[in-house]
Amino acid sequence: MAARIMTDSASLDHACRLVEALVFASPEPVRPAAIAELFKAQSVNVTVEEALEAVRTLYAGHAIDLVMVAGGWQFRTRPEFASALTKIVEKPRRLSRGAMETLAIVAYHQPCTRAEIEAIRGVSLGQAILDALLEDSLIAPKGRKEVPGRPVLWGTTAHFLESFALPDLGALPRREDFLLDRASTEAPPEPSEDTNESSAVGGTEQTG
Repeated sequence: MAARIMTDSASLDHACRLVEALVFASPEPVRPAAIAELFKAQSVNVTVEEALEAVRTLYAGHAIDLVMVAGGWQFRTRPEFASALTKIVEKPRRLSRGAMETLAIVAYHQPCTRAEIEAIRGVSLGQAILDALLEDSLIAPKGRKEVPGRPVLWGTTAHFLESFALPDLGALPRREDFLLDRASTEAPPEPSEDTNESSAVGGTEQTG
């Protein structure tokens, strides 16, 4: 029985190291299928889920974490260390407000055409905004809409998910939450008892 436990522990440790090596060496998030293929090639009798959990446990107290982004696994610096690195690590280019609005529309309405984006934003979509999103690989053509003129349909990319640390599009915040937040910030404050009393006093003075 003891020998069986040692063997299982050794197999899990080997699988854990293989996952570490694969994720570290890959420039893109590593999909579970790629890990399973590696285990098969190395004759490792450990499930992908067990190995991933072992790696996450191993890095529980570290500055980096194994997280799922864009349908795959990738090492990422923990958010609490971001402020310490802002002056050291080069920041990616910041998108303009128009680009962020366009990207949000594409994310929630994809696939959508340029005309549909413009209708939602209420302003024309400048080519510079489209070029910036394309250059950063945040959006890409997703075919053409079967209407006169056959305009290009736009959608987000896997790099979009990586950039915003999203496992998939289903992890996007709900649009309803944004509407509720906006309604709560725009709602007028409830009149206080002091305000009501002042109004009543003022009314009495005017009547007299």
